[in-house]
Amino acid sequence: MGSQLKGVVIRALTAADEPFLWEMLYQAIYVPKGQAPPPQEIVYQPELAYYVQNWGREGDCGYLAIDVDGQSVGAIWLRLAQESCHGYGYVDDDTPELSMALLPDFRSKGIGTQLFNDLFTSPCIHPKISLSVSAKNPARRLYERVGFETIEQDGESLTMIRVEKENG
Repeated sequence: MGSQLKGVVIRALTAADEPFLWEMLYQAIYVPKGQAPPPQEIVYQPELAYYVQNWGREGDCGYLAIDVDGQSVGAIWLRLAQESCHGYGYVDDDTPELSMALLPDFRSKGIGTQLFNDLFTSPCIHPKISLSVSAKNPARRLYERVGFETIEQDGESLTMIRVEKENG
């Protein structure tokens, strides 16, 4: 089950995709213009590693975008948290946290929107999804466009949530 957009194929993530998810986790870190990016090893800190470590466990769900040359270019994924072990967008134990990133050359081309479309129509979608994003991160506009709303602000960090609308 996947889709295709502008030469990009989207397919479900598997446990074998974990190495690429580490790269996507790093790409998801917002670095304001003019600032140096953090060292790549930052993703192994517990509060970030939570999003990827041992990918493929029960409840993990997501999609991978692959270009025409077979290169992985982006991903979107959900992981259920527990109060004792969670990331920055934690709301409660029943609300998975969303992570998403694209390689820089593939941003602003509709791929992120297509990743969301596949996720939102997948069997693993939950009634609520949360995420954390910098208020200054341009990705915030995409999150708002697909239905996320800010529920908390802590300095420049926003916690956003998307509640699935009931039919009828």
